Amino acid sequence: MSVKHPIISVTGSSGAGTTSVRRTFEQIFRREGIAAAYIEGDAFHRYDRAGMKAAMAEEMKNGNYNFSHFGPNANILAELEAVFREYGESGSGRTRHYVHDIAQSEMYGKPPGTFTDWEPLPADTELLFYEGLHGAVVTNGVNTARHADLKIGVVPVINLEWIQKNHRDRADRGHTEGAIVDTILRRMPDYLHFICPQFSETDINFQRVPTVDTSNPFVARWIPTPDESMVVIRFRNPRGIDFAYLVTMIDGSFMSRANSIVIPGGKLDIAMQLILTPMILQLVEKRRRGT
Repeated sequence: MSVKHPIISVTGSSGAGTTSVRRTFEQIFRREGIAAAYIEGDAFHRYDRAGMKAAMAEEMKNGNYNFSHFGPNANILAELEAVFREYGESGSGRTRHYVHDIAQSEMYGKPPGTFTDWEPLPADTELLFYEGLHGAVVTNGVNTARHADLKIGVVPVINLEWIQKNHRDRADRGHTEGAIVDTILRRMPDYLHFICPQFSETDINFQRVPTVDTSNPFVARWIPTPDESMVVIRFRNPRGIDFAYLVTMIDGSFMSRANSIVIPGGKLDIAMQLILTPMILQLVEKRRRGT
């Protein structure tokens, strides 16, 4: 953690909605005139697309059928923690981009499934924003959670996550249902051991819960919409949170526990604006005062 160079970390599994959360943060930064540096979790994968396929095949030959990006061995997490540490100490560091598709290929000038070159983070930024799989991960050798000043977890209930993955992988990547199920099963041990525990490290969790039947996620014809969902917002430390104000400002919200508020899914953006803006401003004001 660092007063002078704060770090905000948004953690969630693939398809959980972290990209949408990033857009909300970008709106806040732009509105409040905050200069932010950005890191994508995919930049710290160990392998490019072809390399990952080869590594998975090799792991399977050795009897490991659960090798995945969710786990530490397919990533360079020590390097990620080193960047967090360096930024907290000096406001500097380096990152790269993983090129997902044709649009990004045109943007970065690299083929899809590859990495761009490493490059330094922009100078004179006021905070670092991370979005990816491991922003609050704790293993025997790595602890990114200890470096982040504000940690956000974004996670749908598991069947909704599978529905979103099923639709995305079919539409965007041409995967079959069998291939998608295989991926889910392969990732499950790493999901349990390295993704889920992070949500006990986070300061705030946003969990979307459908209000429609998702009993069999592999036959769902549509992804439940925000208006067909509720969002549970859990605060690890509720001290200082004005729940009465939030319930008044967010129509349809209510308290479910002393540290949790439930809101209609369509109100997520305004809820995040109300909750996160003062927290971000507090980090930035402390930095500007140097206290």
